Amino acid sequence: MLVTSGLISILAIILLIVIAIFLVVTNIRIVPQARAYVVERLGAYHATWQVGLHIKIPLIDKIAKKVSLKEHVIDFPPQPVITKDNVTMEIDTVIYFQITDPKLYSYGVENPMAAIENLTATTLRNIIGDLELDESLTSREHINAKIRLVLDEATDPWGIKINRVEVKNIVPPRDIQQAMEKQMRAERERREAILRAEGEKKSAILIAEGNKESVILTAEANKESMILAAEARKEAQIKEAEGQAEAILMVQRATADGIKMLVESDPNQKVIALKSLDAFTAAANGKATKIIIPSEIQGLAGLATSLTEIMKDEPEQKK
Repeated sequence: MLVTSGLISILAIILLIVIAIFLVVTNIRIVPQARAYVVERLGAYHATWQVGLHIKIPLIDKIAKKVSLKEHVIDFPPQPVITKDNVTMEIDTVIYFQITDPKLYSYGVENPMAAIENLTATTLRNIIGDLELDESLTSREHINAKIRLVLDEATDPWGIKINRVEVKNIVPPRDIQQAMEKQMRAERERREAILRAEGEKKSAILIAEGNKESVILTAEANKESMILAAEARKEAQIKEAEGQAEAILMVQRATADGIKMLVESDPNQKVIALKSLDAFTAAANGKATKIIIPSEIQGLAGLATSLTEIMKDEPEQKK
């Protein structure tokens, strides 16, 4: 009997130990990166578990909410808005936000996403209502900044940080789109006409400049050609003058050499008289009608014969 009761006690202890181990193991919680767990104890907020190993007390502690600390992106459906000039259009926005306080996010508002969507829609209507259509289409940065500022202030008690707000698309009515397309087409045609006119103007200017440069180059080429021709004529005249001067100089040198040789040969009076006669004969050159002979050479032998031959030659040359 005692053995049986002792065995039962041991089994009960082992069972309690197993149950305790099971409860401890099943209540171990590991919080992953970029996550946070909001823990309640007996229905009241107790703590916020960050990344790491945590143990929950069974039947007392409760994980009320698991919160992701990553940046969230919400793409809201298009919202109908009316501009200042009474044009109805649809605008859809994209919200980038991040949870900074898991406790406030869990207990601040019942449905944070619906609250952000409704707040975005009302804020967008208020902003667009102060702008005209053209301003709404060209003021996206202003709209984004103003919506982000309003949302960030409103969601701060909810533990939410609004990082960015982007107007994804603005869709005006169909008739407005057609009018805008016509306006854009007319603007493109105007720009095309301006560009074509500017191109033709530049082309005409380039052609005129090319013709001007061609005329200038032709004139310069003609001028250079005339200068070269004048220089060539000048060089030819200089060469010709130099040749004539050289010929005259050679003749004078030959004459001087002949006189020098004659002087060096020491001629007598008869040789001199004969040379004088040769000079008169050359001077006559067959064309003279009268020749005056100096008295110094009249007595030379054979003078009559020479005169007779000269006189004979003269009539023949006249014929």
